[in-house]
Amino acid sequence: MLKKFLLLNLALLLLTAGLSAQGPQGQGGDSKQLPSKVQRLNKAPVNNEILKVKLPHPAEVSLPNGLTLLVLEQHRLPTVYFGLWIKSGALSDPKDFPGLASFTADLLRDGTAKRNSTQIATELDELGATFNSDAGFGSNLTTITASGLSQSADKLMDIMSDIVLNANFPADELQKYQRQEGARLFQQRTNPGFLARERFARAVYGDFPAAVQSPTSDSLKKASPEALKGFRDKYYAPNNAILAVAGDLTVAQATELVTKYLGSWKSHPIEASGMGAVNGPAAAKVYLVNRPGSVQSNILAGGLSLRRADPDYIPLVVMNRILGGGAAARLFSNLREEKGYTYGAYSRVSGDLHPGSFVANTEVRNAVTDGSLHELMYEFKRLRDEKVPVGELEESKRSIVSSFALSLESPAGIVNGWMAVKYYGLSNDYWDHYSDQIAKVDADTVQRIARKYIDLDHLQIVVVGDAKQVREAVGKYGTVQEFDAEGNAVEAKPADAAPNTK
Repeated sequence: MLKKFLLLNLALLLLTAGLSAQGPQGQGGDSKQLPSKVQRLNKAPVNNEILKVKLPHPAEVSLPNGLTLLVLEQHRLPTVYFGLWIKSGALSDPKDFPGLASFTADLLRDGTAKRNSTQIATELDELGATFNSDAGFGSNLTTITASGLSQSADKLMDIMSDIVLNANFPADELQKYQRQEGARLFQQRTNPGFLARERFARAVYGDFPAAVQSPTSDSLKKASPEALKGFRDKYYAPNNAILAVAGDLTVAQATELVTKYLGSWKSHPIEASGMGAVNGPAAAKVYLVNRPGSVQSNILAGGLSLRRADPDYIPLVVMNRILGGGAAARLFSNLREEKGYTYGAYSRVSGDLHPGSFVANTEVRNAVTDGSLHELMYEFKRLRDEKVPVGELEESKRSIVSSFALSLESPAGIVNGWMAVKYYGLSNDYWDHYSDQIAKVDADTVQRIARKYIDLDHLQIVVVGDAKQVREAVGKYGTVQEFDAEGNAVEAKPADAAPNTK
């Protein structure tokens, strides 16, 4: 019996070994290896019919006090979304008070004449609702949002309107915020990603307010309840705002609700921010931010782009998708998949009421900083000098439009798109023709856009890393100006003469 058992086990072992030896052979016995590189199939996993979907239009109502109301009915779910855009934000900060708009937005929900911060939090929790407010740097918008169940819409609008109109910025809450924000500002200067973004914004925008990416310790200390109330009273006005309501409410219900709680909101003239204009692009330059001991380099390269309403914006989105708009784009395929320099390499474009920016970014080991900059320049030049193959172009356009189609699942996303139309001054049928406009972009247009906005004569390159390790490498790509992690210029170091980047 034991002998039979041993023989059976031996047979099983031989069978297993035989199967393992065969490996991934097919029926014909021919062995095939998996491809070592990502292959572009020029296909996007989306049905063409989906790409024809268009955004539903909201109803627009103008209240007597000047508030513009957009209402998008969506009755599939018993939820409601409120989005309020105040058309003043960080770009309206006084020059000597960076962060005032941000402080004001951050502290809105910390108390009103009727509710303290605990009461506000408790009421929102009981409703299962959310409330957020933000005034991000680089933009002149303050965004205030709230969402919850439609059956709680009246109560939610009561809380939201109380916060917007009556926030009193209690001194004790402000003191807690200053301690927390002070610690965050200190920690922020140890973050290489922030240091790169800060230096890039300053390189691109110069004296324009979009160059500012953070409060300072001094401005945080200057913050007071009176200063925050002053900003709110100056800029928070119905004639300086757009309110969107999306979800399970009719136009009549939404209008009645908004009139009930915001109809008494008083309008007043809004003083121009006096932010000035964006100057022309600066000459090409390399900025090295020294971060001693860093084992990797954070690299940004780009420059000014355009205003959101510019006709070139849609072709620029297509160009960006080809270059670095995702994991199938050229930068990712080159620097990660082929060279193995990084976990990711991307590019992005932005447009606002002022010119936005175009920027490519990656984080790499010190040893491959030179190689990574070389490949970035190679991809910039390739897009400028060579027409995009038809298959790659069509794949990129399908990807953009399919993402647009999928965004239609969110009522908040849809109505925010129409708020953007109002804010940026786009045509009222902008989203109706968005897919068609993407489809019209051809290879000649992509090349024209690349030559215009990947401006090598004005390319701003920022590298954050250990200067001792990478100074020689970055010196190959332009005139270098060095800074420390606090943003202070340091004495220039000798570097090799920079070749022409054209």
